[in-house]
Amino acid sequence: MVKNIFLALGLTLPLIGCVTTTSPVATTKNYSVDSDTYQSTGKSQRIKTIVLHYTVSDNERSIKTLTTGNVSAHYLVLDNDDDKIYNLVPESERAWHAGDGGFSGRTILNDTSIGIEIVNAGIKPEYRDALKNGNMDYHPYDHYVAFDELQIKKVAELVQDIARRYDISPKNIIGHADMAPSRKIDPGAKFPWERLYKEYGIGAWYNEADKQEIMNRRTLVAPSVQEIKQAFRKYGYQINNSDEWDKPSRDVIYAFQLHFRPQQPTGVMDSETYAILQALNMKYAGRDDFY
Repeated sequence: MVKNIFLALGLTLPLIGCVTTTSPVATTKNYSVDSDTYQSTGKSQRIKTIVLHYTVSDNERSIKTLTTGNVSAHYLVLDNDDDKIYNLVPESERAWHAGDGGFSGRTILNDTSIGIEIVNAGIKPEYRDALKNGNMDYHPYDHYVAFDELQIKKVAELVQDIARRYDISPKNIIGHADMAPSRKIDPGAKFPWERLYKEYGIGAWYNEADKQEIMNRRTLVAPSVQEIKQAFRKYGYQINNSDEWDKPSRDVIYAFQLHFRPQQPTGVMDSETYAILQALNMKYAGRDDFY
């Protein structure tokens, strides 16, 4: 019995010898933080962008996806007939809503944006396979599902409040498609960007007179592909440097049209699309909102 006890001790003693000890962490602070004496002027709000999405789902599945999965948003607007907007992630925290893409010089928008998800089916069920047969590359206006009136009012008031508090540039209130045109098409052609601009002062919109003046220039030399792409970059869109309208480039055109010419989203560069783009640049480009 004694031999077994010593044997057991002999096996455990080396383990005890391997234990390392650390000094206790000091808990007494020897300093105070002074937030009043000096203040920097070179600063700005962290939140620079509002990104609007649709969920492509109903209320129940949208709640489950956004609360239990690896995707989230700061706010969720259901299609219920009530006065509630659901705050799923605090504004001070990072929601996982934007993913790969970029806008206005920023490429990791989850870090500097507020994401708002709106319950909406996206494309009507009868049209969801419309692109698979190769007869069309993009969904037209009629394929999209309209938003409820109450949803629009909720979103408008929410965006108004967020944009005011963070002093967000009008052109940085965007759709998911604007920042990820080859991956996303939400909030789709039936999200009423023009109405929100005119009725609620939300986001960016072009001046019709500027658009018409650009379209009426008879002596204007047709811009090159590169010149048009540079105009997209000037406004904030990410677009490649190819000398042709390849599919990724047309995806940008389509996303732009979903936002600013939703009745005719074709993915084709035409004179009206170019005039709208130039009119927007006349009104908004050149504002240093990166910082």
